[in-house]
Amino acid sequence: MAKKLRHVNVAVIGLGMGWAHLKGYAEHPGCTIAAVCDVDKARLGRAAAEFKLDESRCFTTTGALFRAARGLKLDAASVVLPNTFHAPVTIQALRRGLHVLCEKPMAMNAGQARRMIAEATKARRTLGINLSFRFTPQSRALKDIVDAGKLGRVYYAHTRWWRQRGLPGLGGWFGTRRLSGGGPVIDLGVHRMDLAMWLMGGPRPVAVSAAVYDPIGSRLARRQRKTFDVEDLGAAFVRFEGGATLTLEASWAGFMGKNEDMVTEVLGERGGIVQRNVGEGYDFEARVFSEEGGSLVETRIQRRLAPTPSPYGEFVDALLQGRPSLATGEDGLKVQQVLDAIYLSARVGKEVRIK
Repeated sequence: MAKKLRHVNVAVIGLGMGWAHLKGYAEHPGCTIAAVCDVDKARLGRAAAEFKLDESRCFTTTGALFRAARGLKLDAASVVLPNTFHAPVTIQALRRGLHVLCEKPMAMNAGQARRMIAEATKARRTLGINLSFRFTPQSRALKDIVDAGKLGRVYYAHTRWWRQRGLPGLGGWFGTRRLSGGGPVIDLGVHRMDLAMWLMGGPRPVAVSAAVYDPIGSRLARRQRKTFDVEDLGAAFVRFEGGATLTLEASWAGFMGKNEDMVTEVLGERGGIVQRNVGEGYDFEARVFSEEGGSLVETRIQRRLAPTPSPYGEFVDALLQGRPSLATGEDGLKVQQVLDAIYLSARVGKEVRIK
């Protein structure tokens, strides 16, 4: 267990998606943004201006940042880079004695994820994974209901994130397998899959059967002469130890009625829960289904619940309190094992076992 910190000095590595990390840390009174790192000097300049950082705290390489870590009195780092860099940069940071919040997916494969966990254990540092859908007020409320045993034994879940037209810029790293590891399954599905597994109580996955498709992305890429060698839709059936199962669907593109459709449903012997997005945005509603006196009862959880800490605030809280993050490296590994199995099953055309 890492010791408690009195204050957290954090560096954010990667200022594309990392902008959300910067804003989250800036809002926490127990945290100071002590450094930023990005190859894009324009992004560095914008961050320096907005968060009042002098030039000595802005870096274009991780090597230079980590060499300066002690002088900057860094405690932690957010790793917000293309997926292929998650494991190597996280491991570098851990070896420099830093706590790490790593963006999802944790790594490119489970082997890398295990090495990240081993380095965190060796360094006695906290490793958190930004599995951000755990952190919404509705998700936390549903988790409390499950943990209270109100669903009874959970046996099935369904989760999806569909986009009608949400292909990332063709030719970029998202659509290049060697940089991303995959398409919407590893980009979007990772979030909804983790949420479902978390609400199910974290069962151990044992087998996966899956298929992936790329009819829209590949056609557009050929037309534009851009690289696109990942899926634009994937679907999977996951078996867990104890008999529970999960179906997952994730897409960047498809001929469907709603531009942005997110839903997670969990069924238990005594009740069920559902979380879905309202309209086509990121506002969520949650419902609980149970039985009273032989009749089905539906309870709606208020959409405007008291705010819960963001993934970044929760990570800082964990360091200040000397406890694990809400989404740990072990949680990330479990998700990564399923992701690996999805792509392997799709490639070989049959169910694969998870060891």
